[in-house]
Order: sequence, then structure tokens, then C-alpha cells
Amino acid sequence: MKILAITQARYGSSRLPGKILKEINAQSLLEIHLNRIKQSKLISKLKVATTNELDADKIELVCKKINVEVYKGSLDDVLERFYFTAKPENPDWIVRLTSDCPLIDPMVIDSVIQFAIDSNCDYASNTLNPTYPDGIDVEVFKFTALEKAFDEAFLKSDREHVTPYVWRNSTVKGGSIFKSMSFENKVDLSSVRLTVDKLEDFLVIEALVKALGVDKSWDVYTEYLKNHKEIEKINSHFIRNEGYQKSLKEDKK
Repeated sequence: MKILAITQARYGSSRLPGKILKEINAQSLLEIHLNRIKQSKLISKLKVATTNELDADKIELVCKKINVEVYKGSLDDVLERFYFTAKPENPDWIVRLTSDCPLIDPMVIDSVIQFAIDSNCDYASNTLNPTYPDGIDVEVFKFTALEKAFDEAFLKSDREHVTPYVWRNSTVKGGSIFKSMSFENKVDLSSVRLTVDKLEDFLVIEALVKALGVDKSWDVYTEYLKNHKEIEKINSHFIRNEGYQKSLKEDKK
């Protein structure tokens, strides 16, 4: 059984350009992110799906440094980019991750993978009904599901955000095309923000890394924020999935 992890990474960002290459203690957020993923025990291979932007060469240099393969593809059609990253590998399962989650947790990754395999579903994630902090997002789906989405999805938001066509047509959401399962935490901590989309987000991650290092579990980072409200409130006012909501508005136009 081949389990391929793909993390999408691009240099450009309207809200915080070059954010994944910003450094904390001489280590870029992208490097922290990839090294944490590599601690997974179930992933067979990790690849980065980046763009053909000029500055994508900087992302490629980071990946080469830690021996991670890179595919360069479409800037806006991220679904296409994901599909062509995956296709040569012919995987059974795909783990979708995003590079704006520097503190992604390998144990959560493996838990969602095992959950998907045991359930034999088409799609499983901890984002269908968010209970984990924003930034600990893991989606696991069969390659056949990605292929179907690639062939059939046509909305701009579907192409830009990779999986909306799958989860929108999943059984958890009342659909019938994809059998899906929601992986949930016992306590709803979805209001905690461990992602990096804006400068304030980076300041929070910087504070966490400087205080705790880069090798702690997600719940240790979360507990630290709960005990240091002055740090947590720096970015607590931002909306989850703001980029996707913006894409939905574009669809209506």
C-alpha cells in the first residue's frame, strides 16, 4: 500500500508574501513543516506541489536541502497541480497538507491515515467538522477520489482549493459520490489558530517555537497558548478558511 503525502507550497501570497520562507531560529517555516511531516510512520513518500512562479526556485532549494521531491505546476489550478504531482506515483492513498501549517503534527497525520484505511472510505479528514486547531489540518483520500475530482470539478473554488468537490459530495455532507468519515477531537479547539496566513499568525508561531522548540505535539503548543492569553489573542480575531470564503464569492460572480 502506497501512501503519498503532498503539501502545497507557493511563494506568492496576497496577505503575507513569502510567508513559508520566513525564518525562526535560522529555520524556515517550510523546513519546519516538512521535517515534522517526515516523522510520520505511515507515509510512504512526501512531495511538494509548488508553482511555476519565478520565486518557486527558493522553495525548491529548501526541498532539495532535506531531500523532498518537488513538482512545479499551475499557479491557480491547484487541483491540477495536485493531480499531476500524484499521478506518476500511482498511490493508493493521498494525504493532503498545506505549507501554511508549520506545526502540523505527525501523530495526527498517522491517526487520520489509519482512520481512513480502517474505514475504507474515499475521504477522511479532521476538517469536515473542525475540532482541531486551525493549522493541524489533515485530509486523506483515495487516489481514485482525486482523479474523479480532477475530471469533474469545474468551479474556480474547487480547482483552487483541491478538495471541495470531494467533501461537498461526501456522505458526511449529505452527498452520495464519496464515502467520507470525520475525524474529531474530544474537545473542540477549532478556535485556536496555529496556521500562518498573516503577519500576526507568524508572530504567534514565532513565540511558540522560541518558547517550546519545533518538536512538540499540537496539544502542547495549544496548551501554551491557553496559558499565555496575551499571545493567543494576537491572531484570535481572524476567520478560519478566509481564502476559501473569498473563492466562493468569486464563483458567484
